[in-house]
Amino acid sequence: MTEYFKPIPFELFKTDKKAFGDALCQSFRETGFAVVSGHTVDQGIIDRNLDATKAFFALPDATKLAYDGRAGGGQRGYTAFGTENAKGNAHADLKEFWHTGRDLPDDSPYRDTMADTPSVSEIPEFDDATRALFAALDEMGREILEGVALHLGLAENWFDDKVNFGNSILRLLHYPPQQTPPPEGTVRAGAHEDINVITLLLGAEEAGLQALHRSGEWLDVNPPAGALVINCGDMLQRLTGGVLPSTTHRVLNPSPERARFPRYSTPFFLHFNQDYLIEALPGCVAEGGKAQPAITAQDYLMERLREIGLVKA
Repeated sequence: MTEYFKPIPFELFKTDKKAFGDALCQSFRETGFAVVSGHTVDQGIIDRNLDATKAFFALPDATKLAYDGRAGGGQRGYTAFGTENAKGNAHADLKEFWHTGRDLPDDSPYRDTMADTPSVSEIPEFDDATRALFAALDEMGREILEGVALHLGLAENWFDDKVNFGNSILRLLHYPPQQTPPPEGTVRAGAHEDINVITLLLGAEEAGLQALHRSGEWLDVNPPAGALVINCGDMLQRLTGGVLPSTTHRVLNPSPERARFPRYSTPFFLHFNQDYLIEALPGCVAEGGKAQPAITAQDYLMERLREIGLVKA
């Protein structure tokens, strides 16, 4: 049986970035996903964020709704349980979540399309904990993209000025316990693809993540402790003409004996700068990729937010 998601040690990035990028992108080409072991995100930062996450979702619903971000398409603050659905799916996912975004300078031109993240006064450590994890994953994502750039025949810093003010998001996800065990094989989060460039995902406490292989087989994505799951988003797929695919993935409901446990997950969605024009790289088209019409990252984001029900059409 083919071994998918064999961890790629981040040590390789430090000694041979091109070899690291090639290993990473070979996994992307096959499944749209890769697993990186030995990442550089400090465990203390991860733990403090998880503590803050659990404290926030334990707040009363009325308190959480004071941070309701639906007016801004759910791009900052709180989105209540049963609000978001996968593209093309009429049924809402069984989750609630919080979004922390990038801190922008007061004079940034990107303020027109990127709101500030609200401050959570009820949990004194919340703001610092979430911002610290945002910064750590943002830096890790920048390094990952150096490997991707080298694999694509670009300068290693090619992505730097295209994502340095991107509308990236740290999502704190909570799948509440289910007192009545759901039927086995049903989903907590419907099959979908990510909108952004790449997603960095710290391991969840509960299993359930699956990726859809082009063969039609659903593959379990269960990284070892201390590893990071990375997947291509639709923006990277569009940039590469499909050479690096954005793969459909979902979260299954747990087994009956685990249904009464909550599931917490922390994906980081790395985005292009809002004014970046996404168009297929010539090298990827020459390789057989298919170009689509050029579109700005902001226009593409809004198009997709309408499709998943976070912005009204």
